[in-house]
Amino acid sequence: MTRILIAAAGSYGDVAPYTGLGARLREAGHDVTLATHDTFAPLVTAAGLRFRPLAAGPEHRGRAAGQGRGELMRTAADFVRNLGDGLADAAQEGADLLLLSATTAPLGWQLAEAMGVPAVGAYLQPTHPTRDFPPVVGGTRSLGGLANRAFGRLTLRMVDRIHADAVRELRARLALPAAKPGAVRDRQEREERPVLYGFSPAVVPRPADWRPGLDVVGNWWPHVDHERPLPPELDAFLRAGPPPVFIGFGSMAAGEGERLSDIAVTALRAAGLRGVLQSGRAELAASGDDVLTIGEVPHARLFPWVEAVVHHAGAGTTAAALRAGVPAVPVPVMADQPFWAARLAALGAATGPIPFKELTAPRLADALCRAVREPGHADAAAGLARTMAAEDGAGQVLKAVERIVG
Repeated sequence: MTRILIAAAGSYGDVAPYTGLGARLREAGHDVTLATHDTFAPLVTAAGLRFRPLAAGPEHRGRAAGQGRGELMRTAADFVRNLGDGLADAAQEGADLLLLSATTAPLGWQLAEAMGVPAVGAYLQPTHPTRDFPPVVGGTRSLGGLANRAFGRLTLRMVDRIHADAVRELRARLALPAAKPGAVRDRQEREERPVLYGFSPAVVPRPADWRPGLDVVGNWWPHVDHERPLPPELDAFLRAGPPPVFIGFGSMAAGEGERLSDIAVTALRAAGLRGVLQSGRAELAASGDDVLTIGEVPHARLFPWVEAVVHHAGAGTTAAALRAGVPAVPVPVMADQPFWAARLAALGAATGPIPFKELTAPRLADALCRAVREPGHADAAAGLARTMAAEDGAGQVLKAVERIVG
């Protein structure tokens, strides 16, 4: 039995997919621990996995959209320093292999070195530089092949800068010789250490200029108990009329609930549509015969019932809407969200993105009308859903793990 430690950090969408991945590895006979924030302990144990806490919490994501560049860098640096402490504690019981998310990898590499075990990247966003597109956190406008790749390398150096203090402290704690984050990253690349990307190649094809060992394998999904019924109020609402529109912003937009709720209800009624609002970090709230507010409900259970999805274009929600074959109205807020929103629109599975700061009720109403009444969007989403149904990202990760551990 191989002892596998998965390390994932960030918001719900950064962590939940690893519960399903861990469950798949556990079902294959491996002993799986998922190290993440205390907030997500119930998700981890519900998937039948061992839980180990990380010291840092995900709250920084909800505040980041309102921070300036310098403040954002300091917040990120503090986050990863706490993360380093949590990772070192989580690994004390030992492991035979580490599976690292993009957020935990720059610290997890140090851990793997100290433990003398292999580490495999399991990333949800395409982080390696490429000519095909600029870095996912750098906007959506292509700068041309050479500039895209150069900008991608620069972005990784910025990541290394954020991790500098955390890596120095962690290596000292683990009795490792001093090494800068960039040097450790460069060693990973020279040795062609494996990184498996958990998104569909139909959404983002594997760039031809990526090195060997970087593979796009398809999504792995959050663990969901499909036997558990939907909340009775939600089930009754779904059955009481035509399919509604889902509106939710996940861990984004903290403190903007009143404004966003007003926009959502006004837009839905202008478009003549019913709606389900997910409260989320923004604390959306509205009620009426045509609108229902819900708490946390797995997207895999809800999205097949809806006509369209209005979301912040996080990687997880983007994939969940495509998996359900429903069109989207993306409202990206920050980070990688504009990248996924642009991909959805380019594939025809969504309307053009509405930047979060430009969201108004008339713009949302117009986009909703196009999303649900122009058949091209639904057709494109349904086609992608069929392609994704034939993929098995978790199974590909399992194969890679078993090749490594023998």
